[in-house]
Amino acid sequence: MTLNPDASPDTGQVRQAGRGGGGVGGLPIPIPRGPVGLIVLALLIVGGLVGGNSLLGDGGTGDQGTLSCPAQQAQQDVECRNTLYVNSIQDYWRDALPQVFGKQYQDSDTVFFDQVVNTGCGTADSGVGPFYCPTDDLVYIDVSFWNELANRFGAKGQFAQPYVLAHEYGHHVQDLLGTEAEARAQMERDPANQNAYSVALELQADCYAGVWARHATETKDSSGRPIFTSLTNVDIQQALEAAAAVGDDAIQKKMGGAVDESQFTHGSSQQRQQWFTTGYSGGDPRACDTFH
Repeated sequence: MTLNPDASPDTGQVRQAGRGGGGVGGLPIPIPRGPVGLIVLALLIVGGLVGGNSLLGDGGTGDQGTLSCPAQQAQQDVECRNTLYVNSIQDYWRDALPQVFGKQYQDSDTVFFDQVVNTGCGTADSGVGPFYCPTDDLVYIDVSFWNELANRFGAKGQFAQPYVLAHEYGHHVQDLLGTEAEARAQMERDPANQNAYSVALELQADCYAGVWARHATETKDSSGRPIFTSLTNVDIQQALEAAAAVGDDAIQKKMGGAVDESQFTHGSSQQRQQWFTTGYSGGDPRACDTFH
């Protein structure tokens, strides 16, 4: 993966949140209008954070600052580099969503936070991992998660980061298309199968991430310059390694327990790799029907 050194990060698509107040005992999912993320429940279990809190926060992200990305540090600074990834992902969906689904795309900001943040879905901490909150239409991430992903879960490749962000924006696409709301409604009508609906949502977000990856080198910054100059098979392999690392079965094994498919909420390693590959191979989001 090579980012174009001339590409300029559009920092209007990201926010920096001040430290939020309070803590969180757990963000159990799936729940109606709760956060959807890459490994939300898995990280909570690994960190021993599962508790009884519901997502009843007052919303908002606290004090916010503006990210500065001077040209000379745009690709060295992790938040600036992540901003370029966000720019690329949203540039793809601005064209693809109306062309493929006849739906206008609406930008969603990514909020970089430190340790704790208040969201429309409640208060979250770094242990939650990256997530999308459909209530306030924002993606949240403490960028220290990248160290967690590399060191605890073994996904060390740099392309793991845009894969994760593309997955979260896949949830935003689901929100815009009404897929997320329909899945939550199905969970309420059929609680015995709510985990299956959660898995379908997560695997579709993986597929959408693969679709974006197929088109990443076509995306441009606000001045029309390509954001990526190249994407290689090594990059795609890094995305697949990240997908495998955060599969439900991989997480359960890492915890030292037996694999229990009835507790899956995000899909197995094999499923996550399969659906990312489906999206990447065809580059068509219409192929990402994980519900049938």
